[in-house]
This record gives sequence, structure tokens and C-alpha cells, in this order.
Amino acid sequence: MADITIYHKPTCTTCRQAVQLLKESGQSFTAINYYERSFTKAQLKALLKKADLSPRDVLRTKEEIYQELGLGKKQLSDDQLLDMMVQHPDLIQRPIVERGDQAMLARPADSIKKLL
Repeated sequence: MADITIYHKPTCTTCRQAVQLLKESGQSFTAINYYERSFTKAQLKALLKKADLSPRDVLRTKEEIYQELGLGKKQLSDDQLLDMMVQHPDLIQRPIVERGDQAMLARPADSIKKLL
């Protein structure tokens, strides 16, 4: 079995639930706080490709930074959105869980079971 990596924000309730589910599964995993260890654009792009998601699919539209940047009023390319997400991690839905050649947005947290 491939290693599991969860990209999360420790203060996020859904992320904490997902981490707990991973602990309870007994499988080893790596937890990465992507606020401390930022995504690179290439890494985020590859992760979304594995999950078959576009940047717009994981865009947090209710965040204050989304409003401040006026992203709802702009027609940005996927490439431009990735740049914004790398610069402002609050724009990224979480947690994202990766295992081998698969990845997923684990919302709700128990959807993580599909990768276990």
C-alpha cells in the first residue's frame, strides 16, 4: 500500500476529524500543515490533477481573502488561481488527502475512508 499524506490546517474542524479517522485506521500517514510548509504551484497542480479537481473546485469562496481580492468578480485562469492559492492558502479547501496516484478533497471527513 502507498503512503498516505494529509494536507491540512490543524485548527480546522474537518481536518482534525480526518486526522482522527486516519489515526483510528491504524495506517501510517504523514500530516502536513500547508500553512507552515507551503504548496508550490507545481505540487498543488499535480495534487489537484490526481484528485481530478480544478482549482475552482477547491476554491474557498467564503473566506475573507476571497472577498478582499475580488475573486468573485474576476475571470481568472486555472494558472492564475493556482498562483493565488499558493500565495493565500486560506483559499484552498481542506483537507486534501493523497495516496499513491490518488488524491481527494476529504469533505466531509469520513469520505477519507475511500482511500483506506
